[in-house]
Formats: sequence, structure tokens, C-alpha cells
Amino acid sequence: MAGNSQRRNRRTSNKKGAQVGSGGNRRRGLEGKGPTPPASARKGHKKNRVANAQAKQAAARRPAPRRGGVKGTSEMVVGRNPVYEALRDGVPAVTLYVQQFIDNDERVRDVLKLAGERGNINLMEAPRPELDRMTNGLNHQGLVLQVPPYEYAHPDDLIVAAQDNHEDPLIVALDGVTDPRNLGAIVRSVSAFGGHGVVVPERRAAGMTAGAWKSSAGTAARTPVSRVTNLTRALEGYQKAGLTVVGLAADGEHTVEDLEALDGPVVIVIGSEGKGLGRLVGETCDYRVRISMPGGAESLNAGVAAGIVLYEVARRRA
Repeated sequence: MAGNSQRRNRRTSNKKGAQVGSGGNRRRGLEGKGPTPPASARKGHKKNRVANAQAKQAAARRPAPRRGGVKGTSEMVVGRNPVYEALRDGVPAVTLYVQQFIDNDERVRDVLKLAGERGNINLMEAPRPELDRMTNGLNHQGLVLQVPPYEYAHPDDLIVAAQDNHEDPLIVALDGVTDPRNLGAIVRSVSAFGGHGVVVPERRAAGMTAGAWKSSAGTAARTPVSRVTNLTRALEGYQKAGLTVVGLAADGEHTVEDLEALDGPVVIVIGSEGKGLGRLVGETCDYRVRISMPGGAESLNAGVAAGIVLYEVARRRA
């Protein structure tokens, strides 16, 4: 009897416990899940893999978010005529310093009138020794104009500006252009022919000074300039974003009028009048083009050369 009882207990212990219900999950699993998604949205489908690859390529070509650019340094414009011309040409200014007991001639009156019409320029009276100290002994003639630091754009901002207008980017990069007047003239041409900005290196190159601003004839107010620590890396970044880098060189393999790459998103690189493009910058360019000059001139001023190439690009895009 004892053995039978043990066998019965053993069989009882092997039985499963109470069954747990599905909690309604099985019924919900039978419900419809809506329309079948398209093939491009179904995981594992060939069209889905193609769509994912295209999305990754688009993300790689998309510029990074705006991060802001560097700032220049504050500048002083000294002398009665330079100060008058800077105010007349719309150069940004913060403060006008006027020497105490200055001779109130016609030019001084004109300067004070222009500064007053701006409405946002501080007028400060200062003794002559203070103006001498501020200008390191330059012949200021009793007038000193303080120009605020120029706010440079980030290189990616120039691409974003083009995309906002649904246009192919048109950017000019300068390699070794040291004359601020050339920089200003190029900014003016970029603005005139529908470009989206100018890129300059920090070292051995002109920046946006009062002289550059004057040469731009006011277009610097609406045409951004970016300043980069390494021009070659900036050009490589533009290439990764899908832009073609075209360098202007006297011995270029292509002519400006024959290069089809100018029809699309492009960066035009202008070198200095004497040395042209630097070695690394020249090697980075996708194409090197030359301007046909039947007259036999060896080279053109950087501002003139930029204007010719920009006109050709604008003509193609019209």
C-alpha cells in the first residue's frame, strides 16, 4: 500500500499547475494591422535597403548645422577724409572720437552730420593725447572712428543660404589674396552675380577691414564672408557636401567657357596675382581652368578674374 501511495504522489507531483490565460493578447493578435506598408518601408525588402542607402548618402552630403563663425578684431579709421569716406560708404561704426577744441571746418561738420544721421554711433570728445595713444601716434587730424569686429560666417552657412533659396551653391574661395580692396571688389562681384559668399583663410590673406567694406560698395552687408583656419580642409568639406572645386590657374587644363562643371554647385578658387594657387590648394581642386586672353596678358587682377568667372557661371544658370 505504501508503494502504491508513493507512485500516486509521484504522478501527482508531475502534473502541471493551473494554466495561465493569454489576457486577451491572442484575440488582439488576430485583429487587422492596417494596410500593408510599401516595399521601401518593409524591413529586409530590397527596396527598403535601397531607400536606406539613399538616405545615408543624403545625410553624408548634407552640411553640418550652423555653428557660427569667428569674429575679427576691432579697427580704427583715422583722419578726416578716411573717416568721412567710411561713414559715407556705410562702413559699420560704433564710436566717433572727436578731439577737444578741434577746428570746426567743413569736413568736420560733414563727418558729424553723417554720424548724426546714422543715429547709432556714439560721439565721444577726447583730448589730443588720448587720441594719439589710441592711434599709436598716427596723424588722426582730430577724428577717429571705431569699427566693430566683423562677424564672419561659418563655411557651412554659405551652403545653407543657397539651399534656403533652392539654388545650387556658388562660392568663391581666395588663396593668398592680401589686398583688402581686392577682397571688397570680389564680394561686390559675388553679390552682383548671385553668389552665396566668400571664403578666406585666416593667415596671409586680407580680412574684412574698413577698406574691404568700402570696396564692396555696401554689398558686404548682404554677402557673407567666412574665415577658415585651413583653406584646404574647408575645400575638402565642400567636396564632401557635393560641391565641385574649380581652381583658376593660368596653365589650367580647361577653359572657363568649356567647363560644364560650372553649371552645378561649385566653389571657385582664386589665387594671388603673383603666385597663383598654392600647391596643396591646387591639388585639392577637381578642375583647374584658365581664362582665354587673346591679348596676351600674363595674368589678371584677382577681382577682375573673379568677375569674369562669376559672369560665366551666371550666364549658364540664367
